[in-house]
Amino acid sequence: MPFKNVKKDTADALTLEWLLHVKHYKLTLDKKRCVGCQICSLACPKDAIKLEKQLKAQGEKAKKAKVDIDLAKCNFCGVCDVSCPYGAIKLTLNDGHDLLLLQKESYPELVRDIKVDTKQCPKDCDECEDSCPLDLITVTRVGFDGKPVESVAALPPSQQKRVQINLAIQKEYCPTCRVCEFKCAPGVIKVRKFTEGKIAIDQAKCPGGCRDCLDVCPITGALYLSVADNKVYVNELFCVYCGACKAVCPVDEALTLKRTKIIHTPVRSGAWNKALQRLASPVDAVKELKAAGSRKAKEQVSRRFSMEEKIR
Repeated sequence: MPFKNVKKDTADALTLEWLLHVKHYKLTLDKKRCVGCQICSLACPKDAIKLEKQLKAQGEKAKKAKVDIDLAKCNFCGVCDVSCPYGAIKLTLNDGHDLLLLQKESYPELVRDIKVDTKQCPKDCDECEDSCPLDLITVTRVGFDGKPVESVAALPPSQQKRVQINLAIQKEYCPTCRVCEFKCAPGVIKVRKFTEGKIAIDQAKCPGGCRDCLDVCPITGALYLSVADNKVYVNELFCVYCGACKAVCPVDEALTLKRTKIIHTPVRSGAWNKALQRLASPVDAVKELKAAGSRKAKEQVSRRFSMEEKIR
C-alpha cells in the first residue's frame, strides 16, 4: 500500500503521486499539451481517466474537454503515458522515465515515422516551422564558419550556397498530422500517420450554427468552415483521429469517428489487445491478432528452413 497519496490540480498541470518507502511514482498531465481527446480515457485499463465537457457561455467558443484522473483507481501503469498522441502525460518512477511496461514489451509505443531531408530545404524558408499547429518544429541556419545565420538574403551569393539548414522536430509530442509535409517544399519532410481511421459529420444532425468541434480541434485544417454553406467539414488528410472534436460534440450521432489501425512497435501482451478494442473496435483487434499470427508463422517457417540449410 502507498505510504502517501497526493493529487494536485493547478492551472498548468494535474499531478498524482504514490509515495512508498523506496519508490516514488509521479504521473503528470501537462494541461498546455493536453487537447482533451479521448485516447487516454479509452486506453486506461482501470477506467481511472474521465473526460468532462466544459460549460460554454453564449457567444463564446467551446473549450476542450477537461481530463481528470481518479487517484483511487490509478495504479500508475503508464498506459496513458505511452498512448497519448500529444505526449501530454508523463509517468516517472524515482524521477526516471524508464517505463516497465515498455521494457517487458507488455504495451507498444506509437511509431512516429518522420523523415527529414534538409538538403531539399530552400535556404530562406520557414514554412514548416510556421505551419506546425503545435509549434514543434524549429529551423536554424549555420554559415560556412559555423556561426548562426539570421538572414540568408543578407549573405553574399557564394556564402548562401554553403548555409546548412537544421530542422528539429519534437517527435515525442507529434501526433503525425502531416501538415508540415504538405506545407513544406516537396521532399523535405515525410510523415506517416500512426493512426488511421474514418471521421464524418452528419450535417442533418449537426445543430445549426454549432462550431464546437472546430473550436477545439488542435490540428489546423483538419476541420474547416465552408464559405459556401457556413458548415463544418472534415479534411481527413490532416486528421489524427484523436477524438477531441467528438468529446465536445453536443449530439452523439452528429459526428462519427472510428480508428481502424494504429502503427506501433511489437508487443507481447493481451493488455494491448484489450486497449485496441476500446480505441478501435473488437473487429480491428481481431484483424491485428490474425496479422500478428501470420507474421509469427512466417518467422517460424523461415527459421526452420534456415536450420535445415545449416544442417545440410
